[in-house]
Amino acid sequence: MRIRDVTAREILDSRGNPTVEADVILDSGVMGRAISPSGASTGTHEAHELRDGGIRYSGKGVEKAVANVRGEIAKAVIGLDVSDQQKLDETMIALDGTENKSRLGANAILAVSLAAAKAAALGKKIPLYQHVRSLSGRPRVPIYGYSDTDHFLMPMPLCNVINGGQHAAGSTDIQEFMIVPVGAPTFREAVRMMAETFHALKKVLAGRGYGTTVGDEGGYALRFPSSYPTLGNPSGVVREPPPAVKNGNREALELISEAIASAGYTVGKDIAFALDVASSELLEEGKYHLNTEGKTLDAGEMISTYESLAKEFPILSIEDGLGESDWQGWTEMTARIGGSIQLVGDDLLVTNPKFLERAINEKAANAILIKVNQIGTLTETIAAVDRAHEAGWRSVVSHRSGETEDTTIAHIAVGLGCGQIKTGSVSRTDRTAKYNELLRIEESLGDRAIFAKDAFSR
Repeated sequence: MRIRDVTAREILDSRGNPTVEADVILDSGVMGRAISPSGASTGTHEAHELRDGGIRYSGKGVEKAVANVRGEIAKAVIGLDVSDQQKLDETMIALDGTENKSRLGANAILAVSLAAAKAAALGKKIPLYQHVRSLSGRPRVPIYGYSDTDHFLMPMPLCNVINGGQHAAGSTDIQEFMIVPVGAPTFREAVRMMAETFHALKKVLAGRGYGTTVGDEGGYALRFPSSYPTLGNPSGVVREPPPAVKNGNREALELISEAIASAGYTVGKDIAFALDVASSELLEEGKYHLNTEGKTLDAGEMISTYESLAKEFPILSIEDGLGESDWQGWTEMTARIGGSIQLVGDDLLVTNPKFLERAINEKAANAILIKVNQIGTLTETIAAVDRAHEAGWRSVVSHRSGETEDTTIAHIAVGLGCGQIKTGSVSRTDRTAKYNELLRIEESLGDRAIFAKDAFSR
């Protein structure tokens, strides 16, 4: 299965910004196609996303990255065996020649890497998740009592229902409030529970006078309708909006709890909580600024805040609870609350095996967020997941705030047995596309599908 041709184009993501779509065509005529996503809240050490600059698309064009795919990358990979993913990815990494893929662009390299994997799966006439599994030698479901290779683990979804931070400016300090349907017996039922709670939350919010527009990832962005300037304002003065939540970030959890009950479920038993704090975005001069609560906290006080919230609400997971450079704080946080709460490193680790190894050694975090565009190739993504699982860590496959119709991450989550996935809310097609693909995968697997009901058990 040799690569005959590689091409690319500039398309739009869910925020209306350009991104790279690549096609890898085999000598048989089979074609794999993939799209690179883009983040808003990004880690300092992420692989470099190559943008054009200038005035076109406000500087966010990707014609340079597209040209790199059509030119240097295509020339280097045409003729390679597409089934040898590692060789393909290593060829592109060597061609780029930089530590963070800044010369050719991680968005260019990743699109080709994922498109090649899709072409290989199509060429072998197997599902993409099965091909992804074949690229890793680690066992995938033994913790669920299945040591054979015939079963696949369907991930527990972490569904974003309230957006804040960089995903919905002026809403809440915490970037994502997620619900986790821990009482669901199957992925299909998990989706139903999330959707019913999401719609119940809309009614709860409307009843409290909140607007129900949605943020980048499809969750509600809490703001008062009265905080916006109105037409015909005789004074011509634009009023500054008040804090988006009346009683700080805690109120978001209270509103979601009410929605869970309204949907007919029990908080904790049926549906629990997960948070993405995105703390690096709150950090200024060594302090964390919670503007909706009027608080300025140090690392120890942030940890105490999480301890307090976890006593009131069934919080199973906290992502980026501290800043990306506060390794000492992460170690302290893991020692204090890591025994009962999953602590996920996103900006801290950026899907990079090097940072993951340091975190394992320093006991900083106990789970890793997996974002394919943070590291830039499928091979490196698999290496990060494999190392995390080897160390007894959990892995959470994640979308980005700038997404597309591409559903590759659904197959990565299943193929690598990650057990958890966060791919936004149950609104916006760029988010539901992943849920829908997972529903199809579960259906096609039949009794070979094992739902990760125990994703958070210790």
